[in-house]
Amino acid sequence: MNARRLLAPALRTATAVSLAAGGYLHAQLYLGGYRSVPVIGPLFLLQAGASLALAVLLLIGTPPLLLRIAAAGVALGALAGFAASRTVGVFGFTEHGLRPAPQAVLSLVAETGTLLLLAVWQLTLAGRSRAARPAVGAAAWATTRTPPG
Repeated sequence: MNARRLLAPALRTATAVSLAAGGYLHAQLYLGGYRSVPVIGPLFLLQAGASLALAVLLLIGTPPLLLRIAAAGVALGALAGFAASRTVGVFGFTEHGLRPAPQAVLSLVAETGTLLLLAVWQLTLAGRSRAARPAVGAAAWATTRTPPG
């Protein structure tokens, strides 16, 4: 079987799994106490819901570019929120280090993994579309123009 044919579904599935993992972790944190944090709690719930919904949509079929961009946006948003909460704070909320453990580290791995998988997937799709285009060279030139004589 053609390895290229297997790569896209494998990347789609792995991306959906890593996105769902990030969503699950945020849902777990929401239920574990973040729901009582103003503004942050609802954002955790929103991130969890968006991640899980996008993961399901990725698995349904060949997703359009906009869906992959949305998945990247959710992962980037989670990473940006993580970084901001440990530096400048987010809506007056700050945390320190890799707490809560182990969810903080697992979330970083899931979100970073999602972005890496999306990048590889996009490069694979770009390579495939490049390979599908006809080659431009002497043969193509000869069929469209009369050679100098």
